[in-house]
Amino acid sequence: MKILLIIIDGLGDESIPQLGNKTPLEVAYTPNLDFLAKNGICGLVEPTFHTAIPTSEESHLALFGYDARAYRIRRGIFTVLGTGMKIKAGDVALRGNFGTVDENKNMIDRRAGRIKNTQPLIESLNGMVIDGVKFLLKPAGEHRVGIILRGRNLSSQISDGDPHYGKLGKRAKKIIPLDKSYQAKFTAKVLSKFLEKAHQVFKDHPLNKKRKKTGLPPANYILVRGASSLQRIPGFQEKYKLKACCIAGKILYQQIGKILGMDLIRVKGANGLTTTNLKGKFEAAKRSLKKYDFVFLHIKATDSLAEDGNFIGKKKFIEKIDKDLKSILNLKNTLIVITADHSTCSLLKRHCKKLIPILVYNAKGDISSKARYKKGLKSDKVSEFSEKACEKGKLGKIKQINLMPKILLYSK
Repeated sequence: MKILLIIIDGLGDESIPQLGNKTPLEVAYTPNLDFLAKNGICGLVEPTFHTAIPTSEESHLALFGYDARAYRIRRGIFTVLGTGMKIKAGDVALRGNFGTVDENKNMIDRRAGRIKNTQPLIESLNGMVIDGVKFLLKPAGEHRVGIILRGRNLSSQISDGDPHYGKLGKRAKKIIPLDKSYQAKFTAKVLSKFLEKAHQVFKDHPLNKKRKKTGLPPANYILVRGASSLQRIPGFQEKYKLKACCIAGKILYQQIGKILGMDLIRVKGANGLTTTNLKGKFEAAKRSLKKYDFVFLHIKATDSLAEDGNFIGKKKFIEKIDKDLKSILNLKNTLIVITADHSTCSLLKRHCKKLIPILVYNAKGDISSKARYKKGLKSDKVSEFSEKACEKGKLGKIKQINLMPKILLYSK
């Protein structure tokens, strides 16, 4: 049986007073998701994370059964590879956000108003050499930037400078070594020098002067995170004996699929935004199931909307997803799994620890109702797809790192 895994990024949420103390998913009109939930089995996924809150890369690796602690792959490597830069042995890769800070480096905006054009800022820094270490930069979409440190005696064992999802006003963090090695201490020191130099360059940059005049927040600091180095990770097909592909609009998720050896399926208009071509992505998934055993389809904008505090927009986008996924209801011989990498709380404007709803639906026409019962796929009493409804589901609570074995069991 084929497997279609649909990840609706940041789908889960918290109760919101303006929505009658319900979540965006609860108030959204979702007849198709409700149909799948009613005729499948549901439950909740406990996110796997080893930091303060779940991260996108760690959560996705866990979804596919890879423990980020074992492979030490962090955001930097995915971001850098996604820009098209080539990473070498000994390099350290970082993900950066162009952000806005005040004169004391207190955070005003982690994304500098989601700035789109960062090329002039990058050109002012690219190729800079500090203490023998060369800094290579390339845009990674909107406010994001990929950074490579290239030189001798480098280590990825350094802390993040990005305060992540702290409250506005929180100061950008100091880069510190995470172990006692000379390499970690040297890398933390040279990166700190670079970030300070970049801050000074950005203060008087023509692009930021123009942004200030038009009332836009200046992109005057780089918030870095996810330092990582090149290493090998067992491929998805090697691990599970399944030929897999990835359908995603954003670089990070494309690169997660690519690093795991999944083929990337390009869809015109798939951009990870609210304007993404959802219909095209679902149609591409249907076509891909003819060739592949496992299709990973990622949908991003639910997460971005919640991070911006736009819970009404999140509700509306969930409704758009529901409308466009109607085309997959006629699939046969396919296990459809719909969940998220993590929940994103709209009031907090960040990823959060809330449990994640999940549904597993065995497409009609592939096995008998008797076989469904034996496999544990007999429908439970859940009649809608939401956080609260899934609490009563037959799947119960599943640790994210243990989800793939469950999926494989139901697909046999």
